[in-house]
Amino acid sequence: MVAGRRELLGFAAVGLLAYAVDLALFTWLRGPAGHDPLTAKTLSFLAGCTVAYLGNALGTYRHARVRGLRPYAVFFAVNVAGALVQLLCLTVSHYGLGLTSQRADTVSGAGIGMALATALRFWGTRTLVFRVIGREQGRVGSWTG
Repeated sequence: MVAGRRELLGFAAVGLLAYAVDLALFTWLRGPAGHDPLTAKTLSFLAGCTVAYLGNALGTYRHARVRGLRPYAVFFAVNVAGALVQLLCLTVSHYGLGLTSQRADTVSGAGIGMALATALRFWGTRTLVFRVIGREQGRVGSWTG
């Protein structure tokens, strides 16, 4: 159980760092750099994904020893799926349920959507990207123990 807690805390710490990079870069690209919102968000999302991948590969899942571009591509796809979960929550709330206030959008997209997306990202990262056959006790464990 200690290994699972360590994995979750490492994943969360890396995620917070990646979020900070994404937010800071988006703010700078949108403001002083003068880029349009979609270009700024695309670039900041790519930077955040790269920071998250490197943090997980070199930290949280360093025992997995993944190589090549395939793990990064799968990691990127998992993160895109997480972003789509957030957009789906926002879409259902705003357009499906008619909850159109800024508070409702924040709760559905950045609250509920982020929680569900984080769960998906955690599962996808540990299961699809940094999967290790025959993981040992004390290292990153599988979902079944």
